[in-house]
Amino acid sequence: MMELMTATALGIAVVAAFRSTWSPCGVSMLSSITPLSEVGRGHRYWATVSWFLFGSILGGLTLGAVAALGAIAVAGLGLSSFAAAALVLVAGMITLASDLGVGGFRLPANPRQVERTWLDRYRPWVYGLGFGWQLGVGVATYVMSASVYLMVVVAAATGEPWLALTIVTLFGLLRGVAVLPASRVRTPADLGRLHRRIERLRPASRVVALAGQIGVLMVAAVILVGVPAALVLGAALSVGAWLLRSGLSDPAPRVRVPDTPAELTQPDYSG
Repeated sequence: MMELMTATALGIAVVAAFRSTWSPCGVSMLSSITPLSEVGRGHRYWATVSWFLFGSILGGLTLGAVAALGAIAVAGLGLSSFAAAALVLVAGMITLASDLGVGGFRLPANPRQVERTWLDRYRPWVYGLGFGWQLGVGVATYVMSASVYLMVVVAAATGEPWLALTIVTLFGLLRGVAVLPASRVRTPADLGRLHRRIERLRPASRVVALAGQIGVLMVAAVILVGVPAALVLGAALSVGAWLLRSGLSDPAPRVRVPDTPAELTQPDYSG
C-alpha cells in the first residue's frame, strides 16, 4: 500500500501546485517577472527566474519539513496502512468540504500578497528569491485550494520523512515553474494575451482541485474498504460536488484583465 499512498501524494502535489497558479500572487508573477518587465528594470530575465525557482524550491523544502515531521510521527506511532488511510480519508473530507464551502466552512486561506515594492527597492536576486519562497511554501500567501493542506497530510501518511520532504518540495518547484509561461512576453500585447488565456482556465482549475481531492478519498477508500466501495464513494462525492458547486469560488477577487494593450499595467486585484 506504500506505493499507492506515494503515488497519491505525488498526484495531489501536482494538483495543488496547478490550482495555486491562479492565486493573486501567482498571476501577478506572470506580469512582474517577464522579459519585458526585467529589461525595463535593467535586469536579466533568466537570472531573475533562476533565483525565483531556487526560492520556490526552498519554500517547498520548508513546507516539506512540516510533512516530514508528520511522517516521523506516523512512523513513531506505528500507524498501520489502514490507520494512515483513515487519517487521509478524514483530512480529505475536511478539505473537500472547505473548497465547496459546505455550510460556510472554509479552512484558512491567508489573504495576503507578496510585497510588490520589492521590485523597485531590491536587487533581482532578493525579490526573485523572496517571491519564489513565498509562493513555494504554499501557505504564505493566498491558499487557493485546501488541497495544499491535504497534500501535507497525504505526504505525512506515507510514514517516510525523506519521501514526504521530496514530494512537497516537488510542489514548491512546480509553483516556481508556473512563472515560465511568461518567458515569451516581449510586448504589452503578449502579456494581455497570456493573462486572457490564464483566466479562461480558471474555472477548470477549480474542477481539477476538486477532482484531485475526490481521487485521494477514493484511494483511501480502496485501502479501507476495497475497490467497489471506493467507486461508489467517488460517484457519490462527484454528485455531491456538482450539487454544491455554487459554493466553489476563489478565496480572492477575480483578476480583471484589460481588453486592450493600452490599459495594461498590472493586474487589478481590487475586486
